[in-house]
Amino acid sequence: MKINIIAAGLACIVLGFYSCVPANKLTEEQNKRKACQARLDSIKALDDACETNKTELKAKIDLLQNQLSSLQHDTTMCGANYRETAAKYDKLNDVNEELLTKYNDLMKGDESTSKKISGQLQLTQAELLEKEDQLNTLQERLNKEKLHLDSLNTQLQQRSARVSELENILRHKDDAVDSLKKRISDALLGFADKGISVYEKNGKVYVSMEEALLFPSGSTKVQPEGIDALNKLAQALESNSDINVMVEGHTDDVTMNGKGEIKDNWDLSVMRATSIVKILLQDAKIDPSRLMASGVSEYDPVDPAKTKEARQKNRRTDIILTPKLTELFKILNAQ
Repeated sequence: MKINIIAAGLACIVLGFYSCVPANKLTEEQNKRKACQARLDSIKALDDACETNKTELKAKIDLLQNQLSSLQHDTTMCGANYRETAAKYDKLNDVNEELLTKYNDLMKGDESTSKKISGQLQLTQAELLEKEDQLNTLQERLNKEKLHLDSLNTQLQQRSARVSELENILRHKDDAVDSLKKRISDALLGFADKGISVYEKNGKVYVSMEEALLFPSGSTKVQPEGIDALNKLAQALESNSDINVMVEGHTDDVTMNGKGEIKDNWDLSVMRATSIVKILLQDAKIDPSRLMASGVSEYDPVDPAKTKEARQKNRRTDIILTPKLTELFKILNAQ
C-alpha cells in the first residue's frame, strides 16, 4: 500500500514536470524527429543504392563476357581464313614459279604455245595480287580485333576487381553484423524472457524491447529494469565505434488525447526514443553523433490486427544497429 502511494506521488510529480515544459521544446523534439527520419531514409536509400550498383556491375560484366566470347570466336575465324588464304597464296606462288620455268623453256619454241603460257602466267599473277590484297585486309582486321580484344580484357579485369572488392566489403559487413548480433544477444541474455528479442534484417541488427520492460503505460520515464537492460546494451556498444544506432519508438493504434507535453502517439513515440538515447549516453562512452532518436507513432506495426495481443506487440522500441559503409561508398563514388 505504501509503495502504491509513493508511485502515485512520483507520477504526479512527473506529470507536473511535463506540464511545465514550454511549447517550443515540443517543436524542437518534432524537428529532431523529422531530421532523424530524413537521416533514416537517406541510410535506407544508400543501402538500396549499394545493392543496385552491385547488380549493375554484375550485369555489365556478363555483357563484357559475352562480347569477349564473340570477339574470340571472330578472331578464331579470321585466323582460319588467314591461314587458308596464305596456303592458297603459297600454292599459287609455286604454280607461278613453275609457269615461269616453262615459259623460259618454251620461249624458243612454238609462238602460239608461248602466248598461251604467257596468258596463264598473267592470270596467275593477277590472282596472286588479289590474294595478297585479301591477306593484307585480313591482317589489318586481325590487328584491329586484337586491339579491341585487349581493351575489353582490360575493362573486364578492372570491373571484376571492383566487383570483388565490393563483394569482399559486403562479406565483411555481413560477418560484422553476425558478430554484433551474437555480442548483443550475449549481453542481453538475462532479459531474453522479459520482452527483448535480437534479430537480423536487411543487413542490420534489431534489438526490439517491449513496452512492459521499458515504460509504464503512456509514460516516457524508463523503469529500473529497463534501465538495467539499456546499460548492458550500452556497454556492448562501447567497443563498436563503427556502428550507428537508431532508436525508433512505436505505439499501438489507440488514439491518445493527452494533455501537457504528450499530446498524441507521435509525441509519445519520439519522446520515448529520446529518453532511451539519453540513458544509453548516460554512463557509456559512446559518441553521441552515432545515435539518432526517431518515432513512427502507430504507422509501422509488427501485427496489424486490432486485438489486445497485437497492440501489445506493436507497443515497442526498436534499437537498430547499422554498420558504417564508408569504404563501400568510396568505391561506389569512384565509379
